[in-house]
Amino acid sequence: MKDINIGLIGYKFMGKAHSNAFSMLPMFFDTKDRIVKKVLCGTNEEALAKALVKLGFLEYQTSYYDLVKRDDIDVIDITTPSFLHKEPALLAAYNKKHIFCEKPLALNYKDAKEMYQEAEKAQVKHQVGFNYRFAPAVALAKKMINQGKLGKIYHFRGAFLQDWVMDPDFPKSWRLDKKAAGSGALGDLGAHVIDLARYLVGDIDSVTGMWETFITKRPSAQDMEGLSAMTKKESVKLEEVDVDDAAIFMFRFKNGSLGTIETTRFAGGHKNDMNFEINGEKGSLKFEFENMNELLYFNKEDPQEYQGFRRIKATDPLHPYVSAWWPPGHIIGYENTFVHQFYEFFQSISLDKPTNPSFYDGMMASKVLDAVELSIKENTWIKVDDVE
Repeated sequence: MKDINIGLIGYKFMGKAHSNAFSMLPMFFDTKDRIVKKVLCGTNEEALAKALVKLGFLEYQTSYYDLVKRDDIDVIDITTPSFLHKEPALLAAYNKKHIFCEKPLALNYKDAKEMYQEAEKAQVKHQVGFNYRFAPAVALAKKMINQGKLGKIYHFRGAFLQDWVMDPDFPKSWRLDKKAAGSGALGDLGAHVIDLARYLVGDIDSVTGMWETFITKRPSAQDMEGLSAMTKKESVKLEEVDVDDAAIFMFRFKNGSLGTIETTRFAGGHKNDMNFEINGEKGSLKFEFENMNELLYFNKEDPQEYQGFRRIKATDPLHPYVSAWWPPGHIIGYENTFVHQFYEFFQSISLDKPTNPSFYDGMMASKVLDAVELSIKENTWIKVDDVE
């Protein structure tokens, strides 16, 4: 058994999710090698020192340039905002480090392609953070499709619905800034659903879409942070929002199936509602992440008087990943999907096997996202293969 030393860049939402997974992983799964939370990296030294203790890393560093050059680091894990994915990933590849990177892989297909090609050239393991693949019910859906339970696929219908920016006074955070995020709901939420569409049904051939920004000006995030009880809200500067609040697009798979995806941050009452339905010649599957332990299955071959959607509780040890956790019927949650994805990632390093989803999958999601954006600008159908 050897140590796999991690250098984690970023310590907020995704940094916490990843750190938690590193701690839980050896407790529940038998990994070939020892996972070590070695170095935490960020730019705010005061906040970094506090996060070091909270997340359980051994030391911290304020420069990822120096981090990727260290001989005692095996894995670079990138959880920064989207515009800060490319450079550390390329530096990690040049320095022969295995790389895990959150989604979307890059701001555009061109950058994502470069990241994929350099990681391949360096012959390092590379994986992108599409954690929804690793919900046991989603993995079961994949297994059922591969077994032919649905037969020929006709439709994929996906959505990712949230409501956290509906307040006009919500500040312009980095996720609402095109330079930092690339796009709004389309890239942030759509990347996950696009990946699931490709994972479950196949590659996407052509797309056409539309989007809307419902609130075009928002308070400056910096001004809002400094707003005191004595400060008038009218004094806060308003900034242009240059990303979408919602996007919808239709698409055709290369195998002939039809698809639609809707993404929005303006669906009141929906907190993190990623869902999909797949219809085939033999049956259908439905999944809602807010009920992530359940998969709904309709079997057209059942006797007619018994036909209807049945609820499969994906909490039995027979279901993917579940045997590592609790007795049947004891549900798992969002954080467990990260444990599952990192189990696969670290095993790929230890056993020298391909990662899945790799930077290739991140690149292909970015290619579809670019095609959707181009289709909106040109108001026409765009072939995904034509995106450069």
